[in-house]
Amino acid sequence: MTRPVFKRFGERPRFPAPLWLLISCFTASLFFMLFQGGKLASMLFIIITLLSIYLLSGNWSGIRRAQGTRKLSLPGQDAQLEAGQSLQIGIGVQIPGFWPIPYMIIKDQFIRQSGEETIFEASLIPDWKRRGELLYSTPPLRRGYYRFGDTECLTEDIFGFFQHKGRLELQQSITVYPQTVAIREWAQFHQMLKGMQHHSTTTRAHRETTQINGVREYIYGDRLSRIHWNATAKTGTWKSKEFERESLPKTIILLDRSARAYGDAAEFELAVSVAASLFRYGAGRDLALGLLSIGKESTYFEPKQSQNHHKHILKHLVGVEADGFHSLQQILKEHARELPAGCFFVLISPQKGSVMMQVLTQLEHLQMNPCHMWIHAEPSHAFKLQGAVQESAKDDWIKAIRSQGYMGYEVSQLTDLPNLLGGAKRYA
Repeated sequence: MTRPVFKRFGERPRFPAPLWLLISCFTASLFFMLFQGGKLASMLFIIITLLSIYLLSGNWSGIRRAQGTRKLSLPGQDAQLEAGQSLQIGIGVQIPGFWPIPYMIIKDQFIRQSGEETIFEASLIPDWKRRGELLYSTPPLRRGYYRFGDTECLTEDIFGFFQHKGRLELQQSITVYPQTVAIREWAQFHQMLKGMQHHSTTTRAHRETTQINGVREYIYGDRLSRIHWNATAKTGTWKSKEFERESLPKTIILLDRSARAYGDAAEFELAVSVAASLFRYGAGRDLALGLLSIGKESTYFEPKQSQNHHKHILKHLVGVEADGFHSLQQILKEHARELPAGCFFVLISPQKGSVMMQVLTQLEHLQMNPCHMWIHAEPSHAFKLQGAVQESAKDDWIKAIRSQGYMGYEVSQLTDLPNLLGGAKRYA
């Protein structure tokens, strides 16, 4: 039951201008028939009446009760969506009723976590069953969390007099992860581990202990002493013993989120992508990696080898922004007790010079092995002189790191990271 609406005394109901025009035409044709009479006046009145019935019946077109579904698909059918990829979206609409709908306009609302709103608008023509499907693709998406707002459906009569609207609540959330590259091998990292552990360390396996951790499937080439005879007899298939592995030294990655350190948003996105690529590399080789991320809020993930641990860190990297105001010296001073001694410490930052050298020295005093992933923008080809000056400054900074015995890499593009870490360019 609808509740009565009480209006103020003297307030007139508001009607759209097309409705007043329709009422005026109907009244004029009625008066023309009453006072003039004849076949022409009667025929004109009948035509205006039929048109009025058609136009007013649009309120019951059924678009307000429209139902729909949304389907999402990736171009490569991957499990997750990374920054720079487009999303293919399909919206299916079913409209109840019988009023003829010549076409329909759909407006889909796409909202980013920062409040940035994008509206995708397109039209479709329903079939004889009053169904239609709209397909569109988004532009390359940035890293972050997205959600779909209300989907608006609009239609008009054939004369364009009245517009009828309906809404579909197809709210959905989307996570766009940082862009990553596959790192085949981090040569200097494993060379350093050989010196720290005094034994050979490979990228695929750690040195095994004598403690049995479980049973695994037999792999061709396993020694006879590794075969688990009891499990083999029970299952009827060859089984081998699985031994616990020695834990590698822990690694901490510090992502510099200082707002003053980055020249633009693209530089910070490069830093986040480098961090995500390193965690992807660590997850594939069971490395104990941790993250220190200081912005408006302080976040610290202890180094662990769990896959869930790496997933939590990756989700954190989805929403990080360059909103910090603490210096690197202050961050290390406040979190020095939480950091494990003897760990490998990776600094991902665009800062350089005396400030960064003090940070590297401070890490060395804390009995850590520092490494600087220097993030810097690629020099513009239009300004060769300015690019030459930046190249000279880059060489000076790399030479300064090498002269102090620290490990360092300059990263200007994400695609260069595998070659840098694989040994194409070595700075230590």
